[in-house]
Amino acid sequence: MSDSNHPEMHVNEEPRNDFMDVSMGFAVFFICMCVVAIIATIVAM
Repeated sequence: MSDSNHPEMHVNEEPRNDFMDVSMGFAVFFICMCVVAIIATIVAM
């Protein structure tokens, strides 16, 4: 047990806010899809 590769001994060095990561990813994807839809609408006219 003196080996430091055990998962129960792991310390979370960089805590992350998962909700903000997911919401930012969703927002960026939504904006990109809106831009694609606007461009497709302009091209279709």
